[in-house]
Amino acid sequence: MFVRKIRVRRRLASGGVEDCPLAWIDSFAMRNFTNDAVFDDTLPVGDGWMEAGRRVPLERLRAAMEEWFRRKGYCAGGEVVELEESV
Repeated sequence: MFVRKIRVRRRLASGGVEDCPLAWIDSFAMRNFTNDAVFDDTLPVGDGWMEAGRRVPLERLRAAMEEWFRRKGYCAGGEVVELEESV
């Protein structure tokens, strides 16, 4: 089910990039917070990494994670979330 490995990073306003902590990814992945069944096929596995099923649309996931991280205060203005599928 979790056949895709996805790198989850935050691009800082200064231009630097850092892995998103596991706690942030785990917070997002809890369905009672996101309330969107399409993200049920995600599994946080470590700092900067999650696994996902094939039906999870990456751009939608990225946008939802970025919104969630902003609401939680993890990402400041000018910072963006970047997802990269590992092959």
